[in-house]
Amino acid sequence: MELRHLEYFVAVADERNFTRAAGRLHIVQSAVSAAIKALERELGATLLDRNSKRVLLTDAGAAMLPRARAVLEAARSAREVVDEVNGGLRGSLRIGIIGSITLYDLPKLLGHYHRRYPRVRLLTRAAPSGTQGLLEAVADGSLDLAFVSQPEERPAGVVLRSLAFSVLDLVIPHEYVLDGSNGASIADLAGLDFIDAPVGYGTRTVIDRAFDHAGIQRRVSIEITDLATGVDYVRHGLGVALLPRYILDAVTDLPVVPVVDADLTLALSVATSAVRPTTTAVEALLELVEDTERAT
Repeated sequence: MELRHLEYFVAVADERNFTRAAGRLHIVQSAVSAAIKALERELGATLLDRNSKRVLLTDAGAAMLPRARAVLEAARSAREVVDEVNGGLRGSLRIGIIGSITLYDLPKLLGHYHRRYPRVRLLTRAAPSGTQGLLEAVADGSLDLAFVSQPEERPAGVVLRSLAFSVLDLVIPHEYVLDGSNGASIADLAGLDFIDAPVGYGTRTVIDRAFDHAGIQRRVSIEITDLATGVDYVRHGLGVALLPRYILDAVTDLPVVPVVDADLTLALSVATSAVRPTTTAVEALLELVEDTERAT
């Protein structure tokens, strides 16, 4: 059984699509298809249910997937150990990032890491499903670590280390009547149209939790994945938004009101696996994160 066959199988299982898997692997689609067929012949089982629209795991494929990940992780760890003995850290580091992470200077951190460990290939990935998708990817081993915001649910086997915090404030159109001289109550926001991130994103989790705790229903009329664009939607009168204070600090043309009676604190954390051995590449990045915290 060849490692590359397992790698191709995992890529197709993750992407649910041969074309996207081939793009992720930087090879032609026919090579991926041939490798999967060879693996299925060797195992004597069909791993993937293929049709014109999607690719699904069979029962055999679902059983095979975690074992394939474990084999690839063991092989990667072995290569890293040998590379370290032969003169320095090498390999790859798979990092998940949320869409808006300006609360923490991630480019600076990764730039520092790249200069210190130039032979480690940094691979960053954003999850369309936000924080929850990234945590699941860390849990199943398809990511080494991820920078995430407040999770809706923390998958088993994931450790979160807090990095930074930001309060969510309310930004409203000029035509909205809201007495915010001393801050707004969460009850004042009932019945308003909200602009927010999709379910699974950290800000959505924090806001939904606050409204649920207050026993107030909320109407989300527009969903966005880039928080910074929320101000533009508000500016054009399409609703209100609860956004991180670091985004709203630069807003001077719209009313910005704190919500005084709800916990609207957004936490940024780095997530790692609690069950798989931490690779040397991950440990090196976590050490840089700790050095940055001590310096501030």
